[in-house]
Formats: sequence, C-alpha cells, structure tokens
Amino acid sequence: MKSMYFFLPTLPATMEERRSQRPIANQTERWQRMIEEVVELAQLAEEVGFDAVCFPEHHLHSEGLEIGSLPTLTQHVIHNTKRIKVGPIGYVLPGWNPLRLALEISWLDQLTKGRTFVGFARGYQSRWLNQMAQKIHVGATTSDKSETDRINREAFEEVFRFLKLAWADEPFRFKGKYYEYPYPQEGTPWLAHEWTREYGFPGEVDELGRIQKISVVPKPYQKPHPPLFQAFSISEETVRWCARENITPTILISQPAAVRKLAEAFREEARKAGRRLDLGQGIGVLHAMYFAENRDQARALAQQGICGTAFQKFFYHFGFFEAWREPEDEAKFPVANGILPQSECTVARMERADFAYTGTVDQVRRQFDAMVENIHPEWFVWQGDQGLLPLAENRKQIETFGKELLPRYK
Repeated sequence: MKSMYFFLPTLPATMEERRSQRPIANQTERWQRMIEEVVELAQLAEEVGFDAVCFPEHHLHSEGLEIGSLPTLTQHVIHNTKRIKVGPIGYVLPGWNPLRLALEISWLDQLTKGRTFVGFARGYQSRWLNQMAQKIHVGATTSDKSETDRINREAFEEVFRFLKLAWADEPFRFKGKYYEYPYPQEGTPWLAHEWTREYGFPGEVDELGRIQKISVVPKPYQKPHPPLFQAFSISEETVRWCARENITPTILISQPAAVRKLAEAFREEARKAGRRLDLGQGIGVLHAMYFAENRDQARALAQQGICGTAFQKFFYHFGFFEAWREPEDEAKFPVANGILPQSECTVARMERADFAYTGTVDQVRRQFDAMVENIHPEWFVWQGDQGLLPLAENRKQIETFGKELLPRYK
C-alpha cells in the first residue's frame, strides 16, 4: 500500500485570530508561514516514508482556509524535496482552459522529471469556480443531478477528453460543446506555413497555409502521461467512470460495507475495460487520523483540527457529511428534505463512519488494520491538519504514523 499526505494549505492561525484579524489572507507573513510549514511537513513526510503529498485547488478564500494549489506550489515543494511525488487532487477542470492546463501539466512533468501526478475535480464552490468558468457558462455543483450538475459534468468530461488527446503523440483536431481546436475549425491562417510544413509535424498545416491540426508540446515526461487521480469520489457512477478511464478514485465514503461495494464496482468495471485487478488495486481511500495518549485527547485534536473546524464549520455546507449518513438518519432527516442539519455533523459521526481514526497507537492501528483487510487499497490518503493544529503537533502526528504504522503496510 502506498501513502499520500493531503494538505489543505491553510494560513496558520487560531479561529479567534481569523475573526479578529479578518481578512487574515491579506497578511503576507501568514502566507510565508504557511509555505514554510507545507515545505517542512512535506520534507518530514518524505523522511518517514510517504510516497506522495498532494493539494486541492481552491481560490479567493479570504478566511485563510484551504488555499488553492496551482503548479507553482507543486513545483516549489518538489524542488525542496528529493524523491517524493507531489501533485494536485485536483485541478478543477471546468475552470481551466484545456490547452493551458495540458501545457502546464506537461511542463511541470518535464521540469521535475516525472515527480508529479494529476488529480481532477468537478468543482463545488461557486465563489471562485463561477468566476473562472463564466465564459463557458459553467457553475459549481454539489452533484445533485440538477441541470447545473449535468452541465458541470459535461464540461469536466470535455476538458478531460482534450487532455488525453493533447498528451498523445499525434496532432489532432477537437470540437466539443465548449472548446474547439484549431480555432476556428475551418483553418487559422499561419504566415510561417512553409517553415512548419518543412520542420513541424506533418499535417499541421494545409497547402493553403491554414492550421488544420494542433500538436501540443512538450509531451509529459511520464508516458503516456502522469498518474491520474479523481478527487473525493462518493458515487458508484464516478467510481465506474474512473475504472474505465484508468483513474485512481480517492473515495470519501468510509463505512466498511459501502466502501467495499465501491471497490468491488471499480474492479468489475475495470475488468469490462480489459484490466484485471485485485480488490483495492487502483483505488485510494481518504481518512483523518489523530494519535494521543488516550481517545479523549485524540478527539480533542480532531475537534481542533480539520474534522471539527473545516468539516464541521465549512465543508458541512456543501454536503460532505452526506457521505457519512447512517440508516437511522432517513427517519429524522430524509434525503429529500436536504442535507443533514449542522448539529448532526460531528467528530463523533466521523468516527462512527470510520473516517476519523482516533486514539492511542494501538487503537488507531486496529482501525487501520480493519480498513486494509476490508478493501486492500492501493493508496491511503491522510487528510492532514496543517495550519489548524500547531506545527509541532502536526510533526508529531506524521512521525508517529511513520514509525508505528507505515512500515507495517508498505
């Protein structure tokens, strides 16, 4: 099993400081502290044996929580480490120009000689995605099967199809609903057509000097492209799509029976696509972990960290806790009436759902053993607490995992 540390890059501050110094994201000193912490913890993760670290993509967060990752942060961490792979999980495809993204990823892969990977996400935050995708009229979605959700998925899949073509060896034409290449399709005049006809890829220009196909260069260092991941999968539909496309889903659902069902669906769909996999091969699971001298102390860390702060106060609004619904919830809080009330979105629920592992080393190890035995995931993704817990505590947590659990599963 391979392990990945998932940063939610956050400006280090207490909740009271975020309130009294709003907007804390205007403070350069806090940004510098965050960058230093991310590098230090990535170096520590490499030292104790992690295979990768990753970031999400988010923007405009004046509160200083989950600051977005673009290729610049990925490259900075790679250049300050030695072997560990670094990448986003993931780029929010509807917010990117596909040609620009194909180029950014290939350049990064070449510059780092293959020390990166590529994660994808559809985008659920309207504050920034609606701004970035305004020209193609695509908005954020909470996967609610609405028309907005349908259009978001349509744009996501169109960008994905373009990326696969862009990284392949042949020049190509592409015409989708939102983008077309070359633009315009009938042929763009190219004054240097004689040069391109002699030295460029055959077929890029026609005899009249018009561009008929594009050839995206550089190609990725890794062939045919860096490893692909999908962010926070919760539906069988998404998991099966990942299996068909040879993408590693990072599964947010954590209840043993539910995640086992998704793992089996992934294996079944991969077999239909011609890939015979063992159970858990090709999938990742996302969990939070807190080690302490006893469970009460571990729960206090979870409450201060991402579980009790980011998930309970922020991610709750976007329906994340729907991944951890329990059978008895339907009687009190029917799905048809909307998401669970905030009062139900607690660390205790995350523990009951086997998302948050809390307790002594032995207690966490038993929870971890049960998860591995259930689905044998290829990737374990640890949702970290940088910026929410003190740096010294984050270091202690990573060191404990590296010493007490990681050698058991590598």
